[in-house]
Amino acid sequence: MAHMHTPPQPDVVSGDQYRYALTNFRIAHEKVEEQRLQLLEQENQVALLRARIALLEGTNQPHFGVSKLNGNSVDDFSIKNAASALERQINRWAADLVRAPPVPLNVIRQAALTDVFDDNPAELEPQTPNATGIQVQSLLRHAVSKTIAEGIINSLIITDSPEANIQLTRIHEHIFSRDPTVAAVWRRQTFSAAVETCSLEMSHFFLSEHMPNLTQLLGIANDKTTPSGAVIPVLEAAYDFSRMLHSAPSSSGGMVDAFYRAFVPDVGSVMNPRQIELVKRCHKTERGEPDRVGAAVFPGLVKVTRGAGGQVPDDVHTVVRRAQVICECALLGSAQVAPNAHGGY
Repeated sequence: MAHMHTPPQPDVVSGDQYRYALTNFRIAHEKVEEQRLQLLEQENQVALLRARIALLEGTNQPHFGVSKLNGNSVDDFSIKNAASALERQINRWAADLVRAPPVPLNVIRQAALTDVFDDNPAELEPQTPNATGIQVQSLLRHAVSKTIAEGIINSLIITDSPEANIQLTRIHEHIFSRDPTVAAVWRRQTFSAAVETCSLEMSHFFLSEHMPNLTQLLGIANDKTTPSGAVIPVLEAAYDFSRMLHSAPSSSGGMVDAFYRAFVPDVGSVMNPRQIELVKRCHKTERGEPDRVGAAVFPGLVKVTRGAGGQVPDDVHTVVRRAQVICECALLGSAQVAPNAHGGY
């Protein structure tokens, strides 16, 4: 008996099931398209952000980031040259005061030591009875160097308000600890709106905070033409130098970012040859004997870096310019050495 073959029945779904499947397909297609558009938008935003960073970093403009000091591009070599010019200006101010001191050198030395040691009485006793020109000149340079390092370079001076500058400095430190590149963009963008010059009020604030005894003794006021008041243009030049440092684009290829800090070795501390450079021969060092810092006549500069995204737990400090130092034996052993016509050495 022959078997009858029934034709296969087509798959049949109800209208409700069909419409449900079609709706789900349309929703899924819309979701995919929405995600595609979101990815495109993200790519556009990333491209815009990269372009903005390049603009702020100066990598897309050869003229961006050019120093206002002599028109040189900001790199370690330019920084060293600018530092040397500022160092000479500090020395000239101190030499002029020593050449024609308004009060006895012993009195100036005592006031300088008081400022250098932050009024610590245990460290104020001078080791020679009569102050010499080289001692006073070096201590004056140390006091100003400390003022510049702590008050100007190691703080972000954006406004004429000390309180606002302190807050901005803390914000930068917080951002830098999390992401150095973001900190660099923030810092340079912030400095683009910074005050153009160091106001007289800010200069007086730096002096009252870091060298109050010398400021009162020497009668440093608003007249920049007096020997003591000539320190005001020194601080103004230091602000220009600091602004150049902090607004400089990174030379680290975009992987990490750096910013600069100053350091002043303490008077009486052991000399570290990796951090200091002697401006006068040290006979103890030449004989292989240890010696201590007599005075730091100009701050040292370090470049601080971290890994991208803050992945390196510790900051890396690279010495760009060593602190300029006169040793203790040269400073104390010069009691018989008279300063030259300009109070120099």
